[in-house]
Amino acid sequence: MGGDRVPEEIVAGALEAASPEIVPVLFGPAGLDTQGLELVEAADPIEMHEKPVEAVRSKPQSSLVAACRAVGEGDAQAVVSAGNTGAMLAACLFEIRRLPEVDRPAIAAIIPARNGPTVLLDAGANADARPEHLLQFAEMGTIFAEEVLALPRPQVRLLSIGEEPEKGNQLVLEAHALLSKSGLRFAGNVESRALLEGAGEVVVTDGFTGNVVLKLLEGTIRTLLDALRDEIYSSTRGKVGGLLIRPAARHLRERLDPETYGGAHLLGLRGVVVIAHGNSTHRAIANAIRMAARGVEHRVVDRLSERLAAAVLASARSRNSTPEPG
Repeated sequence: MGGDRVPEEIVAGALEAASPEIVPVLFGPAGLDTQGLELVEAADPIEMHEKPVEAVRSKPQSSLVAACRAVGEGDAQAVVSAGNTGAMLAACLFEIRRLPEVDRPAIAAIIPARNGPTVLLDAGANADARPEHLLQFAEMGTIFAEEVLALPRPQVRLLSIGEEPEKGNQLVLEAHALLSKSGLRFAGNVESRALLEGAGEVVVTDGFTGNVVLKLLEGTIRTLLDALRDEIYSSTRGKVGGLLIRPAARHLRERLDPETYGGAHLLGLRGVVVIAHGNSTHRAIANAIRMAARGVEHRVVDRLSERLAAAVLASARSRNSTPEPG
């Protein structure tokens, strides 16, 4: 029951994603027409305007909370929602919980860059972050890029106001120092204007900046594609030319359309979580479900836990082996 197009587009998307390998279960009110899919009754919707933590605590039987609880209790392997993002974050922390090695879960959004997909995180889970959080985001983003996007040895970049190491605020400067000493393929800073070129396969920043950048990029892409369509249909000459470029224009729209990926993974939890756009169509919902299934298939949660545990152990060994001064 979360999103702007409920429940029809949600049901249609789940039906489109259903296959022998993927079995969607819908959470919603009694009597909902699921067209044959399993329904778990959950009467209370959480509205977009509600305060996230209060709504999650006061509505434990809402569709959003019940769906997260199903993953936390092992009755489902992944959860997908287009509902209130803040409530989704709160419900996941209460019902699914963080991995023990994770300080802050992060939203990993896929940017359809020119030279291939780029993972941007954090895209909105943490408005404020510390340098060590950005290092952990980079580690989680690298595993996600390897396992879900099949990118071998992805490169990591730090979002800043300039490519030079000395550019940026205190958070960026300290995070740059940590990333430089990590075992990741850190390639330095990247400016936001390079994100659609695919300058970095994993780009890390704090959640406030990441969310602003993500929405700006999505709005820019949508506006440009709509403007191109309007120009094509504005004159007879444009319509004739549009016929000639239609295949290329369709390919461009498919490659740049945020619905191609359907949503963003919330990394750092004990289960697979995908947060879809509030205005998701059935196509976006179907793709979000497929993305969640890939996360399960590639054991993203286990891989995150293993890699982060190894990083914590290596850091502890490094501290213990450092000789004390004097």
